[in-house]
Amino acid sequence: MIAVSDNLNGLNPALRDAMKRLDPEPIQEIVTAIDRAGAGMIDINPGYLPKHSEDKMRFLVETIQAVTTSRLILDSPNPSLIEIGLSACNETPIINSVSLEKHKLEGILPLAVEWNCDLAILLMDESSFSPPSVEEKISLALEISQRCLKAGMSMDKLIFDPVLPSLSWPDSWRRIGEAVRTIRLLSTGAVFDQPVRTMVGLSNLRSGLKRLYPLEIDLVSLGMLGGAGLEYALVDIFEPRILQLIELANRMA
Repeated sequence: MIAVSDNLNGLNPALRDAMKRLDPEPIQEIVTAIDRAGAGMIDINPGYLPKHSEDKMRFLVETIQAVTTSRLILDSPNPSLIEIGLSACNETPIINSVSLEKHKLEGILPLAVEWNCDLAILLMDESSFSPPSVEEKISLALEISQRCLKAGMSMDKLIFDPVLPSLSWPDSWRRIGEAVRTIRLLSTGAVFDQPVRTMVGLSNLRSGLKRLYPLEIDLVSLGMLGGAGLEYALVDIFEPRILQLIELANRMA
């Protein structure tokens, strides 16, 4: 299981302010701390950028690459930002992500093919809805992967994300269990003719809710997901107990 830092996102006020001022120093301080904490990869999500500010994505990628050799994940629903980020990367990143949403299939999928990138697939339908049941998630995995294969990608380039819920959702506990079962089916080769890679955004669970729900929910969920075969976990890299769990799980694997 690989710990992916999700700390560089548009909700981070330090990042947001530094991008506004085009000041590389605060960003590079965060990246250096991310590397020191032990991240295997770094997810970059700049949040919403208006059209006239989209080139800040280039500034962000170049600023990060100046102080790290970690592999990057370009995380945005905006194809223009993904393309700018791709053109700035020194090494081939992972693109996060595509789903059945039309603008992603038409805008982001062709970029993954053109740049020969690994591509994360969010198991979400045309209306950006993530279904709760394992059967519906697997159906989406089959449909979206077929779209990717027809576009020219290969299965070894695809990474599947069953989409963890927010704990504010009324059926969130059931959804966590169904995500675990989905990961197990995908990672063991029960769905395709081979095991495939999987990813989750663990921080989705308690985003904005950390005062209401304890860290133990993240830890138990991550342990279950790791046991099911999860490969990439997008986490708060500055939470030491999460890193300790991943290190222990990897020793036991």
